[in-house]
Amino acid sequence: MPKFLLLGLVILLLGAILRYFKQPYVIAYIVAGIILGEHGLQIITDEAAIASLGEFGLILLLFFIGMETSLPRLVQNWQLAFLGTGFQVLASIGAVALLGYFFHWPVNRILVMGFVVSLSSSAVVIKLLQDNRETETPIGQNVISILLTQDVLIVPMLIAANYLGGAQPTVGEIILQLIGGGVILGVMYWIFKRETIVLPFSKNIEHDHELQVFVAIIICFGIATITALFGLSAALGAFVAGMVVHAARSTGWFHDSLHAFRVVFVALFFVSIGMLIDLHFLMQNKVIITGLLLAVFLSNHLINAGIFRYFGNSWKESLYGGALLAQIGELSFVVAASAFSGHIISDFAYQLTVVVISLTLLISPFWIAVTQRLTN
Repeated sequence: MPKFLLLGLVILLLGAILRYFKQPYVIAYIVAGIILGEHGLQIITDEAAIASLGEFGLILLLFFIGMETSLPRLVQNWQLAFLGTGFQVLASIGAVALLGYFFHWPVNRILVMGFVVSLSSSAVVIKLLQDNRETETPIGQNVISILLTQDVLIVPMLIAANYLGGAQPTVGEIILQLIGGGVILGVMYWIFKRETIVLPFSKNIEHDHELQVFVAIIICFGIATITALFGLSAALGAFVAGMVVHAARSTGWFHDSLHAFRVVFVALFFVSIGMLIDLHFLMQNKVIITGLLLAVFLSNHLINAGIFRYFGNSWKESLYGGALLAQIGELSFVVAASAFSGHIISDFAYQLTVVVISLTLLISPFWIAVTQRLTN
């Protein structure tokens, strides 16, 4: 209990400083994890517990953005979502292949590291869009459509990573994932056709705040759990749950019931990211880490900006969208861990990947802010 109290005080202090400089609170959460974590003052050392709690934050974040997403509008962006994201992943693999050519990397390492670089952070980007009230803007909707498509692509990426590492999923696992994907598509089609749906007992609990909290938790985490049982992303299930709520026109009391939970658990998610940053390892390898950070931000920024421009956005919107997607996302930790367990990358390369991913999440708000100022 005292440790969480100290964590809250550190976040409060850092948040006040960042608010003065008009910077997002995401930075405060990550820095708090660096300071208090195993590689800092070693006050909070249970990374697994913090990471587990942080997963709830990611699920809640996707649930909230689902509540704000109009499925018909998302369907209108299908070309950008699927074709644009597909090209973006291929371009990221191509950029990694150039690097791998000079270091004589095998093909399996190039492919997996290309997957890692191609995934952006739903947690960071959606949080920033919400803070800036840009989720309903055209570029905000375009960015969200790409992020959600990336979340879907994590499943075939993990299957490919297992194959490349020598492990093969069973036929039963593949069939289960295909069934899960079909169920999600069926639910989304049902929402799209009905446009407005009625949740059971919604009128009975319209003025009962306590029951509303539990109903909201059951719908959010229930659908997330079902998708996880099918071998798919729990966050993707939470997003679908949010779209169900949006179609039911009940976002008001759902938002009021879960908003406080979202703030706490999202903060813990970013604290867990900060705890992964080993400052000693960072100082020992600062030259190569700096080079990789620049390569990641520039390549991701330019690739995504080019995609947005190709699909009709202005240069200002395209550059801003490219900045939003320039970091490496939290799901890349899962791909990197799979590559490490499959002996595709070494222990040093895995540590390097973890530090680079974490630093891109920390630096991303600054990168976006600088891009905004330059484009303005």
